[in-house]
Amino acid sequence: MKTTPSYNLSVVVRETGIKPDTLRAWERRYGLPQPSRTEGRHRLYSERDIATIKWLIAKQDEGVRIKQAVDLWNQIEASGTDPLAAGITDATSTAYDPQILDSGQTLEEMRANWVAACRNFDETTADQIINYAFALYPLETVCFDVLLAGLAEIGEAWYTGEVTVQQEHFASALVVRRFDALIAAMPAPTRQGSILVACPPGEDHTIAPLVLTLLLRQRGWRVIYLGANVPEEQLDSTLATLEPNLLILTAQHIASAASLLDLAEHFSQSGVRIAFGGLIFNRNPQLHHKFPGYYLGAKIRNAVNTIEEIIFSSPPIPNPVAIPEPYLAALDSFLAQHNRIEILVNNRLEGQGIPIQHLPLINQYMSQHIQAALRLGNLDYLGSEFAWVSSFIQNYQLKPSVLKAYLSVYYQAAKDLLDERGNLLVAWLSQNYLKFNGGQP
Repeated sequence: MKTTPSYNLSVVVRETGIKPDTLRAWERRYGLPQPSRTEGRHRLYSERDIATIKWLIAKQDEGVRIKQAVDLWNQIEASGTDPLAAGITDATSTAYDPQILDSGQTLEEMRANWVAACRNFDETTADQIINYAFALYPLETVCFDVLLAGLAEIGEAWYTGEVTVQQEHFASALVVRRFDALIAAMPAPTRQGSILVACPPGEDHTIAPLVLTLLLRQRGWRVIYLGANVPEEQLDSTLATLEPNLLILTAQHIASAASLLDLAEHFSQSGVRIAFGGLIFNRNPQLHHKFPGYYLGAKIRNAVNTIEEIIFSSPPIPNPVAIPEPYLAALDSFLAQHNRIEILVNNRLEGQGIPIQHLPLINQYMSQHIQAALRLGNLDYLGSEFAWVSSFIQNYQLKPSVLKAYLSVYYQAAKDLLDERGNLLVAWLSQNYLKFNGGQP
């Protein structure tokens, strides 16, 4: 590619679509590109300069801030590789749809338009809105106030039946893809040490750990992100190999929180420092006291500062509150009988309005979350899970009476099959299924 300075500013603007003031600001603040000057001090650009500008614009369209794009360029060059070696993005691909530019500039407007695009399965518009948002606002602002807030709005709409599970999955996939791209564009780590981020067994929600990974990478940390549903044995081998400064685990529901507790107890005995957080701890503020590790708090925006404080100052790990013995005894009783309970529930529900294909999923969900609530020492954690079963039944357009019938039959089956150690669970089921059954046994 020619490096001979041959093109004036007007040619560059026509070829790339960049505004002259923006280009001058890039040159002044970041030193990229670096045009030559005529005797009259007019800028002259080469073919390579034009390609460089297109490369930077393409990175912005991926959601990368200009400073981070320049850092990435410098990092690639420092490694001895030409950043342009992979090809040049056509400048026409960076143009915004005029309708997107007119769709609003406040964060609230952008979030509302992004949510609407996701509900319409309009990937192009959704991506352009986010690209435009990154052009106006800092990375963290867009991530939290548009992407995460918008996704939470869609999740709430799914819960109330206004949004389908397909729409929710579509929006989640767009957010995950965006965070993956932002993480990949981060410059090389500048800090000593490493941080391991993972989800415990049974946890498939990766948004929170991806956000943490992005924010920590932005601070210069080396972060190894393992993703969803990581088995204990894989964590064992990875920890032995990497010896990270900190292991971070996230859980969004009580089933994965119970798995996280198992991991925390296991690894704390080996001297591994563990930090944790997630939606389930926000919903149940006292839950984190039962874990041998550092709680990262309710706001993920503040978590990075907490993580750095843990690494640098090594505060003492809080002593966890022991799980009451009656709950562990009830858990043993339930584990011995839960398969028989499900068989009995299926038999007794035959002909009562629940399609047979839905029962395995509902039974599995109930069993996993009862086990988790007992493992965590508080059956009231199941309250939100009953609400989930109710939402599940509504989303499949089943009659409201189906939930009452299911909970009533499940309670009776548990009462018939559990021994005295399970009385704690039977009493809780009795009290709570009656709430859905108009107080009638």
